[in-house]
Amino acid sequence: MKLLNRSALSVKPTQAFVDWINSLEPTVGNDDLTLDDIDRENTVYLIPEMDTEEALDAWVRERYMDILENELRAWEEDERQWPESTDWSLFKRFLTVEHSYLAIDLDDEAPLEIADFDDAILLETDED
Repeated sequence: MKLLNRSALSVKPTQAFVDWINSLEPTVGNDDLTLDDIDRENTVYLIPEMDTEEALDAWVRERYMDILENELRAWEEDERQWPESTDWSLFKRFLTVEHSYLAIDLDDEAPLEIADFDDAILLETDED
């Protein structure tokens, strides 16, 4: 086991987020997604070590837009389909955040790899 010098945020969708997802493509009958359907769609973000709630709150307030945009983009790449106002209020309505003080790597086999995340890679198509 390796103790990482990071804390972690687990970001979970709320019912309001699910309602937005369902509004993107209207379905017939009972084909809409439910909160239970996407309950396991949490994203874990490694963040700097935080040892107080005040520090965590300040960090999340500073970086909420990065998190919100990433979560919206995971369901809809076309920003024109996003809610009109992507602000702190929407973040709080669409997502819940759970904080873990410690991040431990339990994989003794594979080394931890670091790669820069580039949204452009996700948006590329094979049509080029």
